[in-house]
Amino acid sequence: MNLNIAILIILIMAALWTTMTRSLLRSAIGLAAMSLVLSIIMFRLNSNLAAVFELSVCAGLIPVLFVSTISLTHPLTKQEVMQHMKDRIRRFWYLPFIIVAVGIALSLVTVKLSIKLPPHEIEKNVRTLLWNERPLYLAGQIIVLLIGAFSVVILFKESGKDER
Repeated sequence: MNLNIAILIILIMAALWTTMTRSLLRSAIGLAAMSLVLSIIMFRLNSNLAAVFELSVCAGLIPVLFVSTISLTHPLTKQEVMQHMKDRIRRFWYLPFIIVAVGIALSLVTVKLSIKLPPHEIEKNVRTLLWNERPLYLAGQIIVLLIGAFSVVILFKESGKDER
């Protein structure tokens, strides 16, 4: 039980670091760390298939796409950032009031849901499950990873042409 609490604390710390840091690169790395810890939690909860997909796509592919996109952008100057913040405050000054009102309204509403879950299947190990029983999942996973890799290659190839 103490290990589960430690893992949850690490997950919360990674989430806070991801959302509170001012550097986009550190946020992308924090997102990868958070997805890694979440996949560990999924493995501990015997949800191996979801953990494999979380680890490969959310902790692997998406941070690579974010880091490559961040490396291709140029940072704003301090004046541009201040002007952007002023414009954002001017446009969305009413948003906190709406969020508080919706939160209060949702806390007053009670909804009774009767969701019937399917019976629990005894899950085999991930290797057997992916290769023998669900090969379409494996093909989809490979396609998603290849699309991400080719997207990064095309993105860097296009950025190299613009600089010349």
